[in-house]
Amino acid sequence: MAAFDSVPVVHAPHTGRAVPLWATAQRSLFSALEASVFAFEARYLAHDGALVWGASLHGRDGADDFYESAYNWPLLYLLGGGDRLLPASIRQWEAVTRQVSALKPVGQVLHEYERGYDWFHQGESNLFFYFLCLADPDRPAHRARAARFASLYLGDSDLPGNYDRRLKIIRAAHNGTAGPRWGFTDDAEPTYGWGPAMRRYGLPFADIPGVRHYDDLDDVANARRMGDAMQTRMGRGDVVGNLAATGLAANAYAATGDTRYRDWVVDYTGAWLHRTRANGGLIPDNVGLGGGVGEYVGGRWYGGLYGWTWPHGFYSIAMSAVVAASSATLVTGDTGWMEIGRAVVDRAFDLGAVRDYDEALMTLPEHWVAQRAGLAAAGAAQTFLIPHRHGDAGWFDWQPMAPMYPAAIWASTLDPADMARIERLRDVERYDWRTVIPFRSKEDSGHETPWLRFLAGDNPTYPNSILAAAAEVVETRVAAIRADRSDLRSVNIHHWQQHNPVTTEALVQLTMGGPPPIYNGGLLHVPVRHFDARARRPGLPPDVAALVRRVDEDGVCIDLVNVGTDIVREVAIQAGAYAEHRWTTVHTVDEDGTAIHGPVAVDGPHIRVTIDPGAVTTLILGHERYVSPPSTQLPWR
Repeated sequence: MAAFDSVPVVHAPHTGRAVPLWATAQRSLFSALEASVFAFEARYLAHDGALVWGASLHGRDGADDFYESAYNWPLLYLLGGGDRLLPASIRQWEAVTRQVSALKPVGQVLHEYERGYDWFHQGESNLFFYFLCLADPDRPAHRARAARFASLYLGDSDLPGNYDRRLKIIRAAHNGTAGPRWGFTDDAEPTYGWGPAMRRYGLPFADIPGVRHYDDLDDVANARRMGDAMQTRMGRGDVVGNLAATGLAANAYAATGDTRYRDWVVDYTGAWLHRTRANGGLIPDNVGLGGGVGEYVGGRWYGGLYGWTWPHGFYSIAMSAVVAASSATLVTGDTGWMEIGRAVVDRAFDLGAVRDYDEALMTLPEHWVAQRAGLAAAGAAQTFLIPHRHGDAGWFDWQPMAPMYPAAIWASTLDPADMARIERLRDVERYDWRTVIPFRSKEDSGHETPWLRFLAGDNPTYPNSILAAAAEVVETRVAAIRADRSDLRSVNIHHWQQHNPVTTEALVQLTMGGPPPIYNGGLLHVPVRHFDARARRPGLPPDVAALVRRVDEDGVCIDLVNVGTDIVREVAIQAGAYAEHRWTTVHTVDEDGTAIHGPVAVDGPHIRVTIDPGAVTTLILGHERYVSPPSTQLPWR
C-alpha cells in the first residue's frame, strides 16, 4: 500500500467551470443501468441465479447463449457501476456454469469450462469470465480458473490433447475440457439437413453429389451426404477460428504471471502468421493433423469450420485474427504481431468495391444498422462493400466492412498508420460517419465511426448523443422485460441475451478511450482505466464522470467531473486495462487548453486525482506504451 500511497496526486479544485451536460448524463446512465439489472433478475432468474428455463439441450451448441445473458455486468462494475454488481456478477456466472453443466442429455460444460465446441462460440462465452478476472482479481477462484482453463491448450501430457506442441496446432475445431471433440456432431449418422435459420448461409461445400442448392438438403439422402462430408472435412484438424483461444491464454498470463501462457500465445499466433505469409498474405482457414493446409478439403486454403466459405467468412475470421494479434501484442509488448490482423483487413479491403447496397445479397443484414441509416440520411444508394466469403466459384457475399476491426487494431497500437487504415475506409464509404443511431447490437458495438470522428475533433456533440442513445436502449429493453409474458420454460436460448438491458459501449468509449472488446473472445484493450482510490475498488467513484477527448501516440486528454455537491472524490487513473503502459507526465489545462499546472513527471502506471465537489478538470497525460507485462493486479496491491 505504501507504493500506491506514493503515487503522484493531482488536485482538482472548483474553478467555476460549469458541469457539462455529458457528465450528468453519464452518471444518470450508470444509475439506469444498475436499476436495469434488478429488472432482469426479477423476471428471468430463479432463486439460485439460474436462468428460468427447461433442463434439456441437444447437440453441442448453447453454453454461450446462457453466459451472454449477463456477460457485461462485471464490465459495468469495473467501469464504475454500484458495489452490488460484483457479487451479482459472480453469483450469475457460477449459477449459469452449474446450470449448463447439468443440462440433459450431456452438459455443455464440464469442470466449469466448455466440454467441446468451436471458438466462435467459446469466445462469446468467455467474455463474462475475462471481465470477472479484471473486476475481482483478488478472488482465488478467478486466478485458479484462469490458469486451469488456459492450461487445457498448453499441450502438456497430463491434460486433454487439444494441442499438438510439435506442429503448433489445436487438433480439432471443437475442443475443450474433454479434449478434441471430433466431428461437428456426436450423432452416429451425421446429417446436415434443411433449416430456416441456416438457409441464408448456403452450403458448406459445393461438391457434394446431388446438392447444388441449399434447398436440396431437404432431401434425407442429400442431408446425409452433406453431414458425412462435414464430419470428415471439418471434424479434425485446426481452423482459423481457434485463434481466439489466445485470449484465454493472455487472460491467464495477466492473472498469474506464468510465462507459459505468454509463450503459447506467441507460438500459436506465430504458426498462423507463417501460414498467412505462405498463402500470399491471405490467412487460410484449415490445417490437417499432419500440419498441412487443405489436408481434408482437397488442398484448398478455404473450407474449414467457421472459415472463408461457411457460414460467416470475413466476419468471424477477422474477429479471430484481431483477437490473436491484440493478445500477442499485449503479452509481448511488440506491436509487430498486429500483422496477422492487418493482413486480413487489408486483403479484404483490396478486394472491395463500391456497389449498390440494396442489391447486395447479404447474409448478415442485421449487422449494418448504422451503415443503412447513414446511407438513407445521405440519400445514397451505393457504398463500399467487401466480399466476406470465398468458395470454389470465387468471392461472394458482399457486405460492409465492420469498422470494429480497424478500430481494434488501432486501439492496440495507436499507430498513425493504423489510423490511416481507418481513414481509408471512411474515404470510400458514402455516408457521414458522425451520425449516431440508437441501437444495441449483439456485440454491444457498432458506434465506432462517430466515436472516432469525436476523437478526431470533428464530432463535438458525440458524448451527449451516444449517452442519450444508450439511455434509450436501456429504457426500451427494461420496458420489454416488464412486458415479457413468455413461458420461460420453453423460450429460445437467445431470449435472455436479447433482453439483457446492460449496454456498456458508450461508457467504454467515453471513460476508457477505447472500443469494446472484440465480442468473440477479445480482451479489453484501452489506454485508460479508473479506480475509486478511497473505496479501493475498480471503476469511477460515485458522482465522478470521465471523458477521454484525445488518444494518440503521445498520450491522452481526459476531462474529469465531480457532479456531486458535498464529497471530495479521489480517482486513480491507470495506463492501460492491465497496467501495461506507463504515464510519463501529467498536467492540467483550462477549457481553452491553457496550462494550469505542470507538467509533472510520473514514471509509473498510476496517478491519483482528488476532485472537489462541482469541479471540472482537464488532464493531459503523456504515456509510454507496452513497458510492463500485463497484470490484473489492483493498484494498491
